[in-house]
Amino acid sequence: MNILVTGGAGFIGSNFIRYMASKYDYTLVNLDALTYAGHLTNLTRLPDKKNYQFIKGDIGDRSLLNQIFRQFSIDIVIHFAAETHVDRSIAHPEIFLQTNVLGTNILLEVAKENWQTELSTKNNIQYKTGVKFIQISTDEVYGTLEKEGFFTEETNLAPNSPYSASKAAADMIVRAYYETYGLPINITRCSNNYGPFQFPEKLIPLMISQALQDKKLPVYGDGKQIRDWLHVYDHCRAIDAVLHKGKAGEIYNIGGNSEMENIEVVKLLLKLLGKKESLIHFTEDRLGHDRRYAIDHSKITKELGWKPIYQFEKGIMETINWYVQHDGWLFNKAALVY
Repeated sequence: MNILVTGGAGFIGSNFIRYMASKYDYTLVNLDALTYAGHLTNLTRLPDKKNYQFIKGDIGDRSLLNQIFRQFSIDIVIHFAAETHVDRSIAHPEIFLQTNVLGTNILLEVAKENWQTELSTKNNIQYKTGVKFIQISTDEVYGTLEKEGFFTEETNLAPNSPYSASKAAADMIVRAYYETYGLPINITRCSNNYGPFQFPEKLIPLMISQALQDKKLPVYGDGKQIRDWLHVYDHCRAIDAVLHKGKAGEIYNIGGNSEMENIEVVKLLLKLLGKKESLIHFTEDRLGHDRRYAIDHSKITKELGWKPIYQFEKGIMETINWYVQHDGWLFNKAALVY
């Protein structure tokens, strides 16, 4: 099996490549533009590099994509590549539309053209056996929840930031390629990931970095925004299940069963690091800040047999230890934030 991983030098993409390289003898082609959050240092210790190839490039480069598909006979696309930080999307929404929407459309078009074996009527396009396009999305496309309830795959999309709107638009384009052209696709929507190699503009690595340097920990608003936390290893396992067992055209939610207020997470990090809560600094809330996310992952559990194995308490301790042991990596990346 020959897999194109877009954005494979980023946080989740690099963890996925390491996971797949340790488990399967597949060819893994990593396409990444190496923007500020993508670093090849995330992939310096691959368990097996003989079937791994890195290519620096943009998903909007149609010529390069065609070359990759033909040279490596790509069967599977795992599409991580995206601009992801909400704050940056508020400041520069056009970048998110360019990459997340238009870039995804170009990637879909190249996959369709290269996998097509026969063009007949609108809904009877034939594709090579075993091909699939997996769109890695986010629970943020659903918007925000009140104190009760969970996001399901049937929840209406109601994105509230330029980032989540761009991901929702990309999801709709991916779905349209299934409904219109019959392109075999899946869409996965996960809750907040945490774990090693996460760029420190996101909550957990940023708080760890600041605390280790005895700097103030910036917390938006009252800090009572609720997120469901998913260890990146569990996320990789879920994508693996969708890749091998997911039914074409289906959407799968991926959650970690670990709802916590942001302020609870920050206080726990300080406690585990032996730092004082006086480092917490409440700041003006983010524009359009969603109050609560919570995932119902019963569909992927019932249909594909996946469920999270990481409890947050265990996962966050492992995560803290990783960043402490790799503080050079952490502080180097933290210096690039803003």
